[in-house]
Amino acid sequence: MAEFELEPPPPGDPTQETIRLVVESRAHGWRVDHYLSRLYPNFSRGAFQRAIDEQAVKVNGLVVKTSRRLRVNDCIEFHLPEQADQSVVPEDIPLDVMYDDEWLIVINKQANMIVHPGRGNYRGTLTGALQFHFDKLSDVAGKHRAGIVHRLDRDTSGVLVVAKDNVVHGHLSSQFEQRTVEKEYRALVWGEVGFDRDYLETHVRVSLRNRERMMVCAPGTNSRHAATYYEVIERFRGFSWMRLCPQTGRTHQLRVHMHHIGHPIVADKLYEGRNSLKLSDLVEGVSEEQDTTFIHRQALHALKLCFDHPITGKRMEFEAPIAPDILAALEAVKQHRRK
Repeated sequence: MAEFELEPPPPGDPTQETIRLVVESRAHGWRVDHYLSRLYPNFSRGAFQRAIDEQAVKVNGLVVKTSRRLRVNDCIEFHLPEQADQSVVPEDIPLDVMYDDEWLIVINKQANMIVHPGRGNYRGTLTGALQFHFDKLSDVAGKHRAGIVHRLDRDTSGVLVVAKDNVVHGHLSSQFEQRTVEKEYRALVWGEVGFDRDYLETHVRVSLRNRERMMVCAPGTNSRHAATYYEVIERFRGFSWMRLCPQTGRTHQLRVHMHHIGHPIVADKLYEGRNSLKLSDLVEGVSEEQDTTFIHRQALHALKLCFDHPITGKRMEFEAPIAPDILAALEAVKQHRRK
């Protein structure tokens, strides 16, 4: 498949940087605004539509309309849209840095940390912490998402890669888009999953009843293909310890897929209805004084991330130790619900 062909960022305003890329086969027939917003999810499709209207996007050297359908090997040249207020307050929040060189950083993200500001959450973000600890971060996605190549949900812990410059950011984004990045998660789910392993393929979209949730749906308008491989590591009475490998990167993909097959992730309030796992959930007759809470957030952890280093080409593999609260929940299940 075609790779991104990005020029080094020029000095000055990054929104004036010209980015060049070649359309890959999977995007044949897509609208140009759809394609660009897929590649750069930190920008809305509306922002790219405005850029197209301002003639900041060219295909094969020609200005286009938003309705322009792409063909394989089309060459797109564009400037990223300008954002309104991209200021982020640097915050002295400790980070668990697993790897750091002059091009990228790998973080073991803690739970209860939003990756970037939004929806009224402007403090306590990974973006703010990164800006405090590092002098150089990519700004191809805007200053309020500096360095952010991909995301983990607020209450999902684990490994995450951050780019220090725009060229590296583009190449990492290309690997995510072309699905050459390998991702592996661990999850504790409700119920005893029937198959030892399976491959789930669905379409997902925003829920019609709750805009914060995703839902499995039939293929069609506004739906996106989602694929997950899963494997049962161990079963207990009423629980399963799972290996989850997303093949696509949809919002809440693992959470909605496990809910879809009837085995929601433990303590996932949005999809399961409860935001904790307690001793009383495992053992009958536990008094209020004796009750213990093992975990207060979804028991989902991004364990491994593998990708090619954008500069050296070396295959990199990182593994983030499973978070203590997930381990505590798992050990309690092993103690009280072992078959």
